[in-house]
Amino acid sequence: MKNNYDVIIVGAGPAGIFTALEVTKLNPNLEVLIIDKGRNIENRRCPARETGKCINCKPCGITYGWSGAGAFSDGKLSLSPEVGGRLLDFFKEDESKKLINYCDDIYLKFGANKEVHGLNNERVDEIKYEASKYNIRLIECPVRHLGTEKAYEVLKGMYHYLIDNTNTEFEELTEALDIIVENNKAVGVTVLNKGQQKTIKAKHVVVAPGRGGAEWLSKQSKKLDLKVTNNAVDIGVRVEVPNSVMDHLTKDLYEAKLVYYSDTFDNKVRTFCMNPGGVVSEEHYEEGKIAVVNGHSYSEKELRTGNTNFAVLVSTTFTEPFNQPIEYGKYIAKLGNMLADNKIMVQRLGDLVKGRRTNESRLKKSTTIPTLKSAVPGDLSFVLPQRHLVSIVEALKAFDNIAPGLYSKNTLLYGVEVKFYSSKFDTKHNFETAIDNLYTIGDGAGITRGLMQASATGVVVARDISSKEK
Repeated sequence: MKNNYDVIIVGAGPAGIFTALEVTKLNPNLEVLIIDKGRNIENRRCPARETGKCINCKPCGITYGWSGAGAFSDGKLSLSPEVGGRLLDFFKEDESKKLINYCDDIYLKFGANKEVHGLNNERVDEIKYEASKYNIRLIECPVRHLGTEKAYEVLKGMYHYLIDNTNTEFEELTEALDIIVENNKAVGVTVLNKGQQKTIKAKHVVVAPGRGGAEWLSKQSKKLDLKVTNNAVDIGVRVEVPNSVMDHLTKDLYEAKLVYYSDTFDNKVRTFCMNPGGVVSEEHYEEGKIAVVNGHSYSEKELRTGNTNFAVLVSTTFTEPFNQPIEYGKYIAKLGNMLADNKIMVQRLGDLVKGRRTNESRLKKSTTIPTLKSAVPGDLSFVLPQRHLVSIVEALKAFDNIAPGLYSKNTLLYGVEVKFYSSKFDTKHNFETAIDNLYTIGDGAGITRGLMQASATGVVVARDISSKEK
């Protein structure tokens, strides 16, 4: 690392990568530095996926590193501005669609699958019509699925393009400590690299730390006195069922994005991150101290399993004086870890409804074979708040009307699934904060919740930086 760059990007997820791709395209002479707490994509490994046992790598190979957490896990590109973030809060629908299409073309250029799911309008309308009978909203969203293995190749291609063909440097295992501000202008970042603290100066600072860096960014906002707004807190479970239960939906949609408002509490319950033929996985935060559940799937048919998994999340928006959405999510996750020896807990839906714990004997009777072998049988009623648990059960019962067999005693629920969304930063339409030349984008800034919209925010910032440079 040098001492000075034109642009410093904190975080090597899609938001950071697309900032670099666009800014170097528009201004080839600009010198760009990307730093990340994790490793280069070719150095990222997850022993848990190879051996079934997490050894608490520091930093976590799934959460941190080039391509970020979401991209490396599954790689779904949602092609609707309604899904995956707040883009429509900043741009009109046609502008948002143009940004998404622009980013989609870049993914295709680097080898993304050409097939798009959810374009069979007649079938989508049929599912939407059927869902409406049961107060379920189907959000229409075409999806381009990369798959875990294809996402790796696509994001690796972007890395080599930037490093080999532009003035971009990437520094792995480098932690951002503080954003440096002088006279209300961002001028650099203090980092910890290979045990040494160093100050790197730049004309533009782009902060895109992803979900893994959301808490750090939240602390920086308080230090810099930046205005933020509470985001909804998303907490729930990951559901796993045989493919036969969901195939009629995922065949045309790939990901059925369903929204239901629970009967008892009127909470918004939504499905998220659906993985046909997928695998339930775990990821770790706080240097392995917190384990949360996730899922992924492959694009190659021979790698697929007999199960489909997806998240069912309860969204809650708290009002003042509450201002710690990340801490609240961590607290719930820690309860689950406490009861499962710092592992993921799994429970049969039938046992949960009957008010009893799932044990090894009951789990062995399940006709749904768990794909996360390290999961510990337990009782989620000791973990999730009643409001969340009741809302999830009511939603699953409703979803069973369009996916018969979902509300089954052998449906598996893994906990806890938490989305660590930071508070949303108050920014201009170009994602520049009240501090000049300081931009906050992506999931860590509470602005996006998925790959495609995170990528789009990077393009917006790069274009703004380019206009300033010109």
